[in-house]
Amino acid sequence: MLFQIKSYINFLWHSKNEHAVHSPFVFNLITKCFYDSKPKPEYQVLKEYRKALLANKNTIEVTDFGAGSKVFKSNNREIAKIARTAGISQKRAELLFRISNYFETDTVLEIGTSLGLATAAISLGYKNAKITTLEGCPETSKIAQERLEKFGLTNVEFVVSEFSSYLEKLNLSSKIQTKNFSLIYFDGNHQKQATLDYFDLLLPTITNDTVWIFDDIHWSAEMEGAWETIKKHPKVTVTIDTFQWGFVFFRYEQPKEHFIIRI
Repeated sequence: MLFQIKSYINFLWHSKNEHAVHSPFVFNLITKCFYDSKPKPEYQVLKEYRKALLANKNTIEVTDFGAGSKVFKSNNREIAKIARTAGISQKRAELLFRISNYFETDTVLEIGTSLGLATAAISLGYKNAKITTLEGCPETSKIAQERLEKFGLTNVEFVVSEFSSYLEKLNLSSKIQTKNFSLIYFDGNHQKQATLDYFDLLLPTITNDTVWIFDDIHWSAEMEGAWETIKKHPKVTVTIDTFQWGFVFFRYEQPKEHFIIRI
């Protein structure tokens, strides 16, 4: 917790708003998407989705392949508490909706379904999207699938698998070479080497318009190290640090530039 507080203070010291941005691409993204404050009817759907999870007092046995939880001491967890502590906030869900809508993300890979709060936001953001969401825990995936279907969000393919195993199989089968994702949301393993492994395995899928979002880039010193490595990669041109999320773009026409933006 102390590490994150120090990181946040450092973020606030260096962060800017749209007035310090001279890139038209990033300026438009900030003003038309990040800072879009107009109400959307889909926000109410996201609130109802969250409300249903928060009312669910059932417990499940969670299989955790990642860095573990800083909150839970046991793998036997109440669904409502998972939604409250591990799921993305309403504000972040609304932002993810806007991102999906802004970029019209038609093919999406989500690494880490959890209870489907982020999945729902992406699905609502662009209803023509085809979403593949990976989850290592079968019980958690089952809850997400039931919830999404109940809310009529049927454009999602659920895959229960350890992430690196799934991505390595895709790579070995060469399917990944012909598969492009317009959006990849990385929210499944908060360890440096795992994050960098996913990055390398998925590089063959990028296009000029690809958007990658890494969750919790300041979760630990390890994750900050992973973020710094990603920023320096020669194929990465534009990155945006919003503290909670790190945005990565591969636009060849853009000069290499890093932004720290308050949202």
